[in-house]
Amino acid sequence: MRFMRHSRVAATALLFSLLLAACVPSNAPRSPAELAAAQSAAALATQGQFDQSAQAWLALAGQSRGHADSYRLYAAEAWREEGQLQRAAPVLAGIKRQNLAGDEPVRLDLLRAELALEQHDAATALRLTTQPRVTIPAALQPRLLEFRARAMAASGDPWGAARTRVELDGQLSGFDHGQNRQQILALLGQVGVDSLKQRAAGMQRGDRMLPWVNEALSQLGVTVAQPTPDLQQPVGTLLPGADANVREGYKVPTQVALLLPNDGNYAAASTAIREGFFAAYLDAGRNHAPRPSVRVYDSQGTADGALKAYQQAVSDGARLVVGPLTRTEVAAVFGQAQLPVPLLALNHPDDKQLPAGDTSEFGLLPETEGAQAADHMIERGIRKAYVMVSVDDFAQRAASAFKAELTARGGELLGSITLPPGVTSYADVIAGMRLPTAPATTEPAASASTAQPDNPVVVDSGIFISMRPQQARLLLPQLHIARVGLPVFGTSHVYEGSDDSAANRDLDGLEFCDAPWLFDAQPGLPSHDDIATRLPAARGGAARLFAFGMDAWNLVPYIEWMRAHPGSYLPGASGQLAADQFGRVRRVLIWARFQDGLARPLGGSLQMDDIPSTAPPANAEPVPASPSSSGTFQPESR
Repeated sequence: MRFMRHSRVAATALLFSLLLAACVPSNAPRSPAELAAAQSAAALATQGQFDQSAQAWLALAGQSRGHADSYRLYAAEAWREEGQLQRAAPVLAGIKRQNLAGDEPVRLDLLRAELALEQHDAATALRLTTQPRVTIPAALQPRLLEFRARAMAASGDPWGAARTRVELDGQLSGFDHGQNRQQILALLGQVGVDSLKQRAAGMQRGDRMLPWVNEALSQLGVTVAQPTPDLQQPVGTLLPGADANVREGYKVPTQVALLLPNDGNYAAASTAIREGFFAAYLDAGRNHAPRPSVRVYDSQGTADGALKAYQQAVSDGARLVVGPLTRTEVAAVFGQAQLPVPLLALNHPDDKQLPAGDTSEFGLLPETEGAQAADHMIERGIRKAYVMVSVDDFAQRAASAFKAELTARGGELLGSITLPPGVTSYADVIAGMRLPTAPATTEPAASASTAQPDNPVVVDSGIFISMRPQQARLLLPQLHIARVGLPVFGTSHVYEGSDDSAANRDLDGLEFCDAPWLFDAQPGLPSHDDIATRLPAARGGAARLFAFGMDAWNLVPYIEWMRAHPGSYLPGASGQLAADQFGRVRRVLIWARFQDGLARPLGGSLQMDDIPSTAPPANAEPVPASPSSSGTFQPESR
C-alpha cells in the first residue's frame, strides 16, 4: 500500500498546516505584504490549485530572507499534492534543515524519504525514517511509519516492514486501514511458514505481533491455536452517581438495519436469528434504555442481494448494519472500497478478508468449540487425547482447531480418525485406535466419564468427539462395550438442544461445550424455557441460532466499547463475548454433561462458576413474534 497522498483527509490536513504556517509569524518578522502573499499562496492550495500555489511559494522564497527555506518546503508539499514530487527534487535539495522551525524539519525528512522511495533509494528512505532523538508530531506519524515500512520492504526486511505496519494499523481508518492490513499479511507471508512458526513459538501471549502471525499462518493454510479471550470486565456496569439506567459503554445509533435472507436454504436460520434479535430488543426495554428503530432487509442469500440491501439501508438512514448472514454475502460487502456505515457481520467471509475500520464479525465457528475443548481438557489435567469425528465439515474444522490448541498447550495427540459414514458398528475402528481399556474386574468406562469434579478419576488421556447426536449415541455405548475407560468431550453438535432422557442415556458422562442460554445459565437474559414454549424458533437445535440472534442485538449498544477496551466482554446468550484486535467477536462457551439422559451445565468449570438459572424479572415484557421479513420496528414510547 502506498500512502494515500491524494486522499481528501491528507490534503485537508496539509492545507490547514499551510494556512496556519502562513498566518502565524515565526522568529523573523513578516511585513503585511509578505503575510498577504503567504495567505494567497495557501488559499490557492485550498482551492486545489497546487501548481499555482507552489509557484507562489517559490516567488515568496525569492523575496524573503528570513523564511525562504520554509516557503520552499511549502512549495514542495504543494507539488507533492499535485502528484509531482519529482519536480520538487531540486527545491528539496536546496533547503537547509537548520533554517526550519517547529515540525518543518520532520516534514522535510518525510518529503525526502518519499522522494528517495520513488527513486528506488531504500537506504536513504530508511535512514530518514529511523533517525534517533527526533520527535515526530502525532499528525505526521502515519506518513513516517508508511515510508519506513516501504523502505524496510524494499530493503528485503519483510518482518520489520510488517512490524512497522502493525504499529501503523491503529492510526488508520477506512480504505487505508484495509489496505494496510492486507499489506501486513502479505509481508508476513513472505517471511514463510517455518519462520513464522518459530517466531510464534518464542512470543509471549501479550506480544502484539502474535495475533498477526497466527492470522498469517491461518491464511497460509496452517491451523493455529486460539487462546481463550481474556475476560476482565463485563460491559454494562452501572455508572456510580449517574441515572439508574445509565450503563458503561452503552451507546446506540438512531437507526439499525438487519440484513437477512428471507427465502431459500437460509430461511429457517434467518427466522430463528431474526426472532432472537427482536426478543432481546424487546427485553432491553425493561431497563428503559434508549433503543433505535430497526428495519429488516432481504439480503437474498447472494452477493448481489447483500450489496443492494446494504446500499439501500445506508440510503434509508441506517447508522449501523447488522448482517448479512452467509459467508458469500459477507465477503461481497467486505470487498467494497468504502463502507460508509459501520457493519456487524453475522459470519466470517469465505475469502478470509480481515474486517477493517468500523467493521466487526460475529459467527458461530466450530473452531471455537474445538479449541475450547482442548483448553477444558488441559484444565482438567488431561494432556493426552484421541480424536474421533464425523466426516462433516464442522467436525473436521473443530478437530483441526482441537489438535492445534492441544499441541500449543503442551498436550499430546495419541490418535485421530474420521468415522466412516453410514455404518453402525465401530468395533474395528475402536480396536484399530488401540484405546486403553479398563481391567476386566472393573465397571465399564462410564465410571470415569461420569466422575464428579469433587471426586475425579485420575486419568491423563481422554477422547474428543465432534458429530451429530445419532452418531454419538452409536459410538459411546460401543466404547463402553470395548471397556474403554476414558472420559469423552465433545462439541455442541452432540446435543439436540432439548431434553430426551430416553434417547440420551447412551450419552451419560459425555461433556460438551454449548451456549449458556440453552440452560438458562446466564443471569439477566430472558428465560429460554419460557420463550421456547411460545416460539418454535427457540426450540431444539434452532435455539442456538435464536441465542445468536439475541446476541446480535445485545452487541449493538456495546460493540464500539468492546473494540476500544480490550478485556471487556458481554455476558451473552451464545457465550461470553469479547472483541479481538481484528474486530472479530469471539465466544467463550460453558460446559455441560449428560447425566441420567439429561444435559445440565457444569459448575466450577473453566468457563463458568456456579450460576443459578434465572427467570426474567416479574415486570419483564412478554416476547411477541418478531416483525415479518421486512419493515421497520420502532421502540415503544416510555
